Amino acid sequence: MEVVGDFLLRCWDYFAQNILMQPAFLIGFIVLIGYLLLKRPFVECVAGFLKATVGYLILTIGSGGLVNNFRPILVGLKERFELDAMVTDPYFGQNAITAGIEERFGRTFGDTMLLLLIAFVFNILLVRFKKYTKLRAVFTTGNVQVQQAATAFWLLLFCFPDLGRIEVLLVMGLILGCYWAVGSNLTVGICQDLTEGAGFAIAHQQMFGVYFFARLAERFKKNKSNRKLEDVELPGFLSVFNENMVSTSILMLFFFGIILVTLGQDYLITAGFMAEGQSFLFYILQTSLMFAVYLAILQLGVRTFVSELTESFQGISNTILPGAVPGIDIAATFAFGSPNAVTVGFLFGALGQFLMIALLILFRSPTIVIAGFIPLFFDNAAIAVFANNRGGIKAACLFPFLSGIIQIGGSALIATWVGLSQYGGYLGMFDWATVWPFFTVLMKFLGIIGVVLVVVILLVIPQLQYRRDPEGYFLIVDDYDAYVEKQK
Repeated sequence: MEVVGDFLLRCWDYFAQNILMQPAFLIGFIVLIGYLLLKRPFVECVAGFLKATVGYLILTIGSGGLVNNFRPILVGLKERFELDAMVTDPYFGQNAITAGIEERFGRTFGDTMLLLLIAFVFNILLVRFKKYTKLRAVFTTGNVQVQQAATAFWLLLFCFPDLGRIEVLLVMGLILGCYWAVGSNLTVGICQDLTEGAGFAIAHQQMFGVYFFARLAERFKKNKSNRKLEDVELPGFLSVFNENMVSTSILMLFFFGIILVTLGQDYLITAGFMAEGQSFLFYILQTSLMFAVYLAILQLGVRTFVSELTESFQGISNTILPGAVPGIDIAATFAFGSPNAVTVGFLFGALGQFLMIALLILFRSPTIVIAGFIPLFFDNAAIAVFANNRGGIKAACLFPFLSGIIQIGGSALIATWVGLSQYGGYLGMFDWATVWPFFTVLMKFLGIIGVVLVVVILLVIPQLQYRRDPEGYFLIVDDYDAYVEKQK
């Protein structure tokens, strides 16, 4: 029996390392399975697999390029001014947990993979029984699942340090699986509206935040003067901003130019960012313009794989998981709506974050936060995309700004309280600066009752969503055109 268990564990580890943690291959295999279930010709199935995988890899290059190009610049602010600060970033957060979990709790980071498996199984089961749970989305973003499993593991151990290994994995697996299913399910309606029925949901780190701000943005619709970004035609010389690539380049040149000038040429050379003798002016120009380059690559990747995923997933939703949609990377939404919304969200989110960082320094917070690029960009750009789609320009500017403030303030509070700040990093994205601190408070002070409350709260949310529109709730996934016709 032990040999069988060990074999199954090795199989799971192989699957997790090579497929589940590699979203490009996971999406590719989902497309392959979907087309096989639709009984498409084998050549067409393989072509769909390749196109979806390559498309997602293109998206990965775009999003990874954005992160790698600008993370050292923002971290440079910490080193240049010798701030003893924590970085809000999923990878810094994961490194902090790896460094501290054995020292603090006497546990190993390896258990996070088992936690991920348990949570993923719960997610699938909740969707399989959607008739009762009202849940429609499967979380498929593997790299995000690893980061969240690690952070959730730490938070539960903070609440229940004496809980046994099996108990920790089962309890946290249940909570995390519910969060994945409920959070991605929250975004089904707003994604269908944004993409005009593309058939996917968000599976990332800010699902509650995106939904919350998207719904708030609807209140701006009452103001007829509040147009969307794509409806604005700027006059005279300002008309250059009507072109997305030009406006993104100019705004990023201004934004990153200020940061790089603040860091100084000497520091950039010493830190290895610039080569000796390289022109400081053209270094700033290239670094800033690469933002527009990687954003264009990212959007190309989305257009390449989303159509394949949407069509093929019908095979899965018709047989294995009826009425389900895949939850995918937040970056997939950037190819829809106004192209300028991404840049606007990033800039206003940055203003909010930098304001909150200044306040933390001013009021002598025990934890000073350095803004990591991933929360700075991916959370706030997405919030602006949805806010602009549902509420126009004012919503697209205001809500990323508020999000930036909340991200920094919430992350500083939770990371200080649970002890992660001393290890230099915290996940820092919107849900983990708001929703998860609330869950942690419930579990820490109410014990097992808090765990039950967290699960109940999560499972009640889709029931409330369903009650708001029983006739259209499943129709928006099953037949989007019919849903739109019904809303007229």
